[in-house]
Amino acid sequence: MKTLEMDIETRSGTDLTRAGVYRYTEDPDFDIQLFGYSVDEGPVSVIDLACGEQIPEEILKAITDESVIKWAYNAGFERVCLSAWLRKYRPDLFHGYGQPEDRTVNYLSPASWRCSLVLAAYNGLPLSLAGVGRVLKLTEQKLEAGRDLIRFFACPHGSKEPGGIRTWNHPEDAPEKWALYKAYNRRDVEVELAIRNRLRRFPVPDSVWEEYRLSEEINDRGIALDRDFVNNAVCMDERIRQELEEEMRSLTGLENPNSAQQLKEWLSQQGVEVNTLDKKAVRTLMETAPPELQQVLCLRQQLSRSSVKKYQAMEACVCADGRCRGMFMFYGANRTGRFAGRLVQLQNLPQNHLPDLAEARALVRSGDYETLRRRYDDVPDTLSQLIRTAFVPREGCVFAVADFSSIEARVLALLAGEQWRLDAFARGEDIYCASASQMFGVPVEKHGVNAHLRQKGKIAELALGYGGSTGALKAMGALEMGLAEEELQPLVTQWREANTAITDFWWDVDDAAKECIRMRLQTEVGPIRFAYKNGFLFIRLPSGRRLSYARPRIERNDYGGESITYEGIGSDRKWQRLETYGPKLVENIVQAVSRDLLCHAMRTLSHCRIVAHVHDELIIEVPPAESLEEICRKMAEAPAWLPEADLRADGYLTEWYRKD
Repeated sequence: MKTLEMDIETRSGTDLTRAGVYRYTEDPDFDIQLFGYSVDEGPVSVIDLACGEQIPEEILKAITDESVIKWAYNAGFERVCLSAWLRKYRPDLFHGYGQPEDRTVNYLSPASWRCSLVLAAYNGLPLSLAGVGRVLKLTEQKLEAGRDLIRFFACPHGSKEPGGIRTWNHPEDAPEKWALYKAYNRRDVEVELAIRNRLRRFPVPDSVWEEYRLSEEINDRGIALDRDFVNNAVCMDERIRQELEEEMRSLTGLENPNSAQQLKEWLSQQGVEVNTLDKKAVRTLMETAPPELQQVLCLRQQLSRSSVKKYQAMEACVCADGRCRGMFMFYGANRTGRFAGRLVQLQNLPQNHLPDLAEARALVRSGDYETLRRRYDDVPDTLSQLIRTAFVPREGCVFAVADFSSIEARVLALLAGEQWRLDAFARGEDIYCASASQMFGVPVEKHGVNAHLRQKGKIAELALGYGGSTGALKAMGALEMGLAEEELQPLVTQWREANTAITDFWWDVDDAAKECIRMRLQTEVGPIRFAYKNGFLFIRLPSGRRLSYARPRIERNDYGGESITYEGIGSDRKWQRLETYGPKLVENIVQAVSRDLLCHAMRTLSHCRIVAHVHDELIIEVPPAESLEEICRKMAEAPAWLPEADLRADGYLTEWYRKD
């Protein structure tokens, strides 16, 4: 046996979407109902465990055999579920991996597992099994009845309260539905096999599978949660919201002060017409509103903060040992291959700017609501800024938090050959000052000569690197930062004139991609290679990894010119034809190379206990005496595939996670 394709149907009293698979398998009612499999791409068999059938011994041994490659769609689910099932029913066969103090020992090693979802995402396809089947126009398609069958057989009925009575539908309760459920399980394996067969010509490189293994290891390890702190934060949030709502009722007389519609009608009665009550609109309104309305709007802002949802998400997914697991989806962004956040969503946590963060955290952890209320005018904002601090290292350790400095700006400068930027990075200069100096032709120092120009350099750097113009500056908050409307277009012109190599790079990439699509020829721009094969445009990165664009064409755009279009997942999450052009492709390329550099750093530091990563940042559990300088040095090592990369990593040690 060389390969084992599988798909399982499970049941649990825990909500998978909120809790994640790790917490899901800890539920006392968790079990595997159906086990569908194929050996070496042969006929599919379905084992009906719920009706007493047994998984063949040779299949069970294959699951734990590192020499047999296991395939599944979203394979982490099957691997974690089978880990729990084997520990319960066949502990004689189960063996985990890692060190005893590392909780990865509770899970099957991901080293011999492969994920069909990653295979699809690597080739620019949708992230759902049904979506891939439709796009590839497979003969075998996922059965549409699956969702209803899962609700019927895999989810409990009755009480959802802890300790409440759960009732389940069993096979004998609906034999026809159960037969369809088994057919659904069988079809999923057939679809997965068809996907692998169709994409056989476009395999995922071994280096990416090694990154997948490391990502799964981080998911298995998890990150510890200060549960006392989280519990108190949730209670305090509920209490302050009740107080704020009561204050709003007394000021407005509204029955439901959280209702945007009721508040807009009330404001209209006060002579203030508003179309929206989003945070930006309320901030703008507060600048001109009379004092009595400012108070109401301020309360609205406080009530609209969603900090408690993050804390509740933590409570929902934390495992019995106090660690949150499964928070990272490998290849969650199929355009670039970057990771996506799951469950708590570490990628979009609020930043912390409180000067007395430790004191505020101590008040919440001790449950001292009265002091917190007296000391901080905006308690919801304080709780929001404290969200990161809910994550803590294991006992006897601290977090080493290390991140790349200006990683995308460095990669863009290197790929485009923008020499003044490369020189500025080599000298350790502030890129915003260096950019402003290059744009305006005068020295700029952060707290010295021409310091006022740094802000213009900063907003230009953040908005204009990928072809952005005045709209991008506005979206980045240029007007709120004090820039005048008439300053924006000159700023765009000055930035582009100061970065001619980058602007040339945009259009060189555009030309190379178009020529590749038109002529079916391989083209290149510096270390970036373009190839067309079997209906895909492939962009080969320095690491050897490829970006994939399905069914590309050259079409007339709305401005009378020509643009590249391809099929992909749009902003509405639907599969559709999308438009792209040089600067957008450059953005994909730069973000993808930056992602590859982060993965290289993760592999370099894989001997450490990496517990999480956020964008260009690694969070590692280390003994207090660990050398932070050595961690940053290793993180900044250039890979063999991009030896000229001038990288820099900075970091800090902390007793709980925060943004330095």
